Order: sequence, then structure tokens, then C-alpha cells
Amino acid sequence: MNALQKRVITAISIILFVGLGLFFLPQWVYAMVVILLIAGGLNEFYNLIEKKGIFIYKYFGIFIGIIIPLSIYFGFELTKGWELLFIVTSTLIFFVLQFIRKDSSQAIVGISTTLFGIFYVSWFLSFLIKIRFLPQGTLFAAFLLLVTKMGDVGAYLVGKSIGKHTLIPRISPKKTLEGSLGGLIFSLIAAGMSKMYLPFISIGHLLAMGVLLGFLAQLGDLCESLIKRDCQVKDSGDRLPGLGGILDIIDSIIFAAPIFYCYLIYFELIP
Repeated sequence: MNALQKRVITAISIILFVGLGLFFLPQWVYAMVVILLIAGGLNEFYNLIEKKGIFIYKYFGIFIGIIIPLSIYFGFELTKGWELLFIVTSTLIFFVLQFIRKDSSQAIVGISTTLFGIFYVSWFLSFLIKIRFLPQGTLFAAFLLLVTKMGDVGAYLVGKSIGKHTLIPRISPKKTLEGSLGGLIFSLIAAGMSKMYLPFISIGHLLAMGVLLGFLAQLGDLCESLIKRDCQVKDSGDRLPGLGGILDIIDSIIFAAPIFYCYLIYFELIP
């Protein structure tokens, strides 16, 4: 199979799996899938950083990254905003671990990069669990995934067909302005069609969220491309044929999930 066929088959498989996870499987299975994605994404991120020769606390970082979504799933909150308290505590532990190292070089870079991975992958993606556990959370999670992934599809198809003007060539030489616009249009269409299963939300909010999530999805994609460019790799991994690694799949959701959650809360769109 060529690269396009592999990409299409993998994408369809992911969409079918997500559909089953959202509508037919128990909440704990959905949460477990998110936690596995976080663990795999963090592992890929830390592997990229290690290729730059930076010392990081990889396994402890992955452990902390798993604890955050678990605490959200089980509703374990010592305080309001327990995740932040947990991250502060983790920061102190990272410093203590640095105290017992014989080599103090790269201390700031190592601690900062390990913490960044926890924020970037674990905490942000954990909002998928928060969204799923809202009233009508299954529909909201479906909306988020549909709009962001349709944007990915639109950007790829339009960019591949008529893309001529590069977007930011130093970061991602294959991404084009035409593809970016096509992705936004696909996201907007997906958001508008969601009125069929989100009748309690106005078309104005649906379209606004479509534009917002479409933009954030592309921004997340570019941010991951920047990380890969800095680490001089093409894909974050090779687990998914035609698509790369786990980070290459979740990059469009990383920023979209927390901001979508905040949008729903701020505008009181939860029934």
C-alpha cells in the first residue's frame, strides 16, 4: 500500500474505535484509552527530548502523567484544582531528585522539559476525561473529535490537491495556506452538521466552536511539528501506519480539549 492508502485505513480504524469507545463502551474503558494515549504520548515526547542529549526524568514523568488523569477519573481532589497542587508537589520532587544526582549539568533544562511534557501531554489531554463526564459528555466528546479530525482530513486533502503556498516552511514545509483554509472549512461544516445531535446548542455557538477548534487543531499540529523539527525527526513514532506516532494523532486535540471545556463552562452550554 502507498502512504495515502495507509493513512486512510489507519484514520478510518481510529474513527471506528473512537466511535465504539464513545457510544458503546463503559466510561472506564474510555478513560483507560485516554490514559494509554497519555502514557504513549509522553513516552514519545521524552524519547524525542533524549535524542537531543537532554537528561530528563522520563519514567517518573510518565508516572506523574498517568496519575493526573487517574485522579480526574476517580474524582480525587484534596483541593479545588487538585491537578495544579499535584504538579507543584511533583516539581519539588524533581528538584529533590536533582539534589541526589552527581552531575548538576542540565538541571534547569531537564526539570523544565520533564514538567513541560506533563503539562503539554498529560494535563491538557486529561480534559478529554473531564469533557466525557459532563452531562451529555458523550456528545460533546464526539463533537470535539469530529470537528478536529475533520479539520485534519480537510487540510490534508485540500493541501495535497491544490496546495501551492507554504504556511510556515521552516516548521512544516508541506503545510500550505490552501490546506489550512480547507481544514477550517471542513471543521466548520462538521460543526454545523452537529446540530443534528446537539439540538440544545445554538447554531451560532456551534459555528463559533467549529472555527475555534479548527484553528486550535491546526495550531496544535504546528506546535508538534516545531518540536519534531527541533529534534530533527519526521514523525514522533511509527506505531500508526501512514500517520506516525501517538503524538502525531493527538496533537490536534491537545490544545483544543481544555479550551473547548472552558468554552462550554463559560457560556453555560451544558444542559
